[in-house]
Amino acid sequence: MDQAQSKHALVGTGGMMEKNTTGQKSMTQETVGFYGLGIAPKILQVLERMKFKVPTPIQLKAIPLAIEGKDVMGIAQTGTGKTHSFAIPMVQLLAQKEGIGIVMAPTRELAIQIDEAFQPIAHALGMKTACLIGGASMEEQVRALRRKPRVLIATPGRLNDHMGRWNVMTHDVTMVVLDEADRMLDMGFAPQIDKILKYLPKERQTMLFSATMPPKIMEIASKYMKLPISVEIARSGTTAENVTQELFIVKKEMKLKLLGKLIQQYHGAILLFSRTKHNAKRITRDLKGMGHRAAEIHSDRSLAQRREALEGFKSGRYKVLVATDIAARGIDVIGIELVVNFDLPEDAENYIHRIGRTARAGHKGHAISFATPDQSRDVKDIEKLIRATLPIARHPEIPSEQFSQFSKPPARQHSNQSKGFNKSRNAKFSKFGKFRRY
Repeated sequence: MDQAQSKHALVGTGGMMEKNTTGQKSMTQETVGFYGLGIAPKILQVLERMKFKVPTPIQLKAIPLAIEGKDVMGIAQTGTGKTHSFAIPMVQLLAQKEGIGIVMAPTRELAIQIDEAFQPIAHALGMKTACLIGGASMEEQVRALRRKPRVLIATPGRLNDHMGRWNVMTHDVTMVVLDEADRMLDMGFAPQIDKILKYLPKERQTMLFSATMPPKIMEIASKYMKLPISVEIARSGTTAENVTQELFIVKKEMKLKLLGKLIQQYHGAILLFSRTKHNAKRITRDLKGMGHRAAEIHSDRSLAQRREALEGFKSGRYKVLVATDIAARGIDVIGIELVVNFDLPEDAENYIHRIGRTARAGHKGHAISFATPDQSRDVKDIEKLIRATLPIARHPEIPSEQFSQFSKPPARQHSNQSKGFNKSRNAKFSKFGKFRRY
């Protein structure tokens, strides 16, 4: 790399981590584009055809390090271009040597979208990919594996199944990526990830990407990575830059009526979060009853139904997509105008993941949350994590409530004519333990 760097060791959780510091006047997104990152000419041609002109911050920092063969920990929000941060280096390095690369993702939908992102780059260099996910035909996946793919994109459960049947030969693995690692741990995949990583060759390159950095991820980094370089684009707990937020405090029985009033003000795509699949079904049914084009995505839906809902949402056939947290981690759609937290998430960190579905790729977006009077603690937990206060809003036609345990700042009126975006945010950054950003 043609840039001044200083690297020094940082003590992690039981291990060492390098910190990479880039000189102030070295590379910028605008002046370098993808040409100063060490990317092979053939891949640059593919990126040009795909109209990729300016790398995102995570791409700018992670791609050169990964191409050098370094282990990389990327801390970045969703929608920041993480997929190409590991797809480009993986394809380029695999083209130079034997072996295969594995990418693990928490959900089927995310695995499918990662596979779609890989294909143009991999095919340009004569490589095949295989997507190994639950809910899809095992036999078809075995046939795909017999075609000798160089890149495997998989959910941990299905990858374990194939490894147990000797369909995937682990001694061939030279690179592995854990994408949305925090979500995989939240979903209980830690034992399966441990099992997979134990069987992979020690001499391999490992990359890990996560929006947050809980202790378990630092433990994985210490155990399975070699002096990983931490690339932090936004501190853990940071919300997307261009998303504005507001909070409505209403009784549970008034949520649906309020939703009907609010979504009339928005013409673009709306992603709505429900805490349970049963509530997601009910909300979708009620939205259809109001005359809205709505679809649902949750664990009770088949893979084919989930694909149809997601494709319909992308194409504009459905205006509203109702989702649970687990299913939503595969939703990578540019142009979502509004995210609605119909139910507050059980885990405050999920709030960041949810609202990160809007304001992607430099676009602006808005997030609305509904809270009931007894949810003051849930809201406090979210505000503590994002280091900001959620502005309270009221709708003139819906009775508003107050939290039973603590008082909030004065509320403002929510007009039918104005979406009333509140752009005030706490922009203070802080360190996360001993893993420092650069």
